[in-house]
Amino acid sequence: MRKDMVVCNEDKELNRTRKIFAAIEEVCNEFDLSRPIWLDNNIAEFKKHDKVRFNKDNFIDDIDFDYLEIQVIEEDMQE
Repeated sequence: MRKDMVVCNEDKELNRTRKIFAAIEEVCNEFDLSRPIWLDNNIAEFKKHDKVRFNKDNFIDDIDFDYLEIQVIEEDMQE
């Protein structure tokens, strides 16, 4: 593992999807990356496991790592 980052988003106004996209944007800004492109296999993997790996096929720019992994560690309980 080259770098690790945890993003906590407690904005109650955002739904789950918007929180995930906001977290990905924050990570990409921190690591100076373009945002990854979600392919069908990424969406299916994330829906099934709450985790997804983005590899070179998901980025427009060249990347100097094998993959970027995003995982939901904990979620707010919906009321």
